[in-house]
Amino acid sequence: MPFLAHLEELRWRLLKSILAVVICAGAAFYFRDELFNYLILPLGETKLHFTEVTGSFYAFMKVSLITGLLASLPFVFYQFWSFIAPGLYREEKAVVLPLVLISTILFIGGATFCYFTVLPLALQFLVNFSEELVPVITVSSYISFSGMLLIAFGAGFELPIISYFLARLGVLSSGFMARGRRYAVVIILIVGAIITPPDVITQIFLAGPVYVLYEVSIVIVRIVEYRRRRKEAATEREEHSE
Repeated sequence: MPFLAHLEELRWRLLKSILAVVICAGAAFYFRDELFNYLILPLGETKLHFTEVTGSFYAFMKVSLITGLLASLPFVFYQFWSFIAPGLYREEKAVVLPLVLISTILFIGGATFCYFTVLPLALQFLVNFSEELVPVITVSSYISFSGMLLIAFGAGFELPIISYFLARLGVLSSGFMARGRRYAVVIILIVGAIITPPDVITQIFLAGPVYVLYEVSIVIVRIVEYRRRRKEAATEREEHSE
């Protein structure tokens, strides 16, 4: 395909993805009360407030958008991998669906880990940091805080599938990743400090699992390289036999 044709295809896939998020968010808005009550469970007994007339409405809109994004992930990942895969593999129809499934599972797994483990601990630390101060948390700030963490952890858990893709592309090697472990730790900590609140607990809880996934990614890249060598060796044997 010409370059402009690729851009046109990318534009349509982005529009379809945005439309899917909007549709899922609209459906989630119908269940806004149930979703909101579920999202604030990690707060425990801490009450939320709003200081603007539109505060509660925008809070429910944020909850709906976050839910819409999570609900539309399979379709969004399908659009992404459908755009990428044909330029990487011949058997794209057989590859896209597993990539979509694994990407969705990893993202949901990261968000779930955050919701049940990191979010309660972060809130416990931040809200009760000072016994002399009474917390007055606005609903908007809480939704933004929790939504950012859920998306950050979901994106961080995508590292293995990204490494697999780059390895298949030939851009990433296991040797490079193994030699760069010390730099990877620094980068992970820096990124964790940027996308998480300014407290050590959430940074460590993000950096720890992501580094474990980094080691898993090294193994995945080695498997990709092993399969590539076997395929190249088989091709050479066939050429010699001819």
